[in-house]
Amino acid sequence: MEMVVDKKETSEELSFAKRLKFSTRTDHDGVDKMVMASKPFDNEANYAKFLTLQHVFHSTVSPLYQHADLQGLFPGLAELPRLSAVELDLKDLGMEPDVDPSSLEKVDDIYEAIGWLYCSEGSNIGAAFLYKETQKLNFDADRGARHLAAHADGRAPHWRKFVAQLDALCLTEEQEALAVKGAVNAFDFYKKALRTTGLSVN
Repeated sequence: MEMVVDKKETSEELSFAKRLKFSTRTDHDGVDKMVMASKPFDNEANYAKFLTLQHVFHSTVSPLYQHADLQGLFPGLAELPRLSAVELDLKDLGMEPDVDPSSLEKVDDIYEAIGWLYCSEGSNIGAAFLYKETQKLNFDADRGARHLAAHADGRAPHWRKFVAQLDALCLTEEQEALAVKGAVNAFDFYKKALRTTGLSVN
C-alpha cells in the first residue's frame, strides 16, 4: 500500500493571492476579532457607528478604483467601489455621509494600492456573515445594508475573478512586498478607524 505524504505548501509555493493571504493572516484575524468584539449588530446605535467606520474606509479606497493604472491591471475595477452604497446606507439611518478628510489615508504607491484593493475586495466575502446579521436590525440590500450585499455575480464568483486577476500580475519580489505592506497598512488603518468610532472593543 502506497503511503500518501501530506505536504504543506510553503509561502514560496503559493500563488500571489495566497501569498498575500498567508502574509496578512494575523492582521486579518485581528480586524475580525475587533469588529465582532465591538458588537456592531447589537442595536441600531452600534450599527450606525459601524457604518461610519465603513464610510471612512471606503472613502479612503474609493479613489483607487478610479486609478487608470490600476484599472489596467484589474479590468472592470471602476464598477466595484462601494462608497456610494455606504453613503446611501448612512442616509437610510438619517445620517449625513460626511467624513473628515484628515481621517483618510492617501495611498500613492500603485503596488501598495494592490494590497489595499485586496483587503477591500476580500472584505466582500466576509460580508456574507455581516449582511445576515444586519437583517436582525431589519436592514437589507434595499435599506441600510446595501454595501454588504453580494455582488451581482455572486460573492464567490466575483472573488474568484479578482483572485485570477491578482495571480495574473507579473510582479517582482519588491513589488509583491509593497503589496503586502499595503494590505497590512489597510488592516491597521481599519483598526485605527474603528477605535475612533466610539464602538467598544472590550
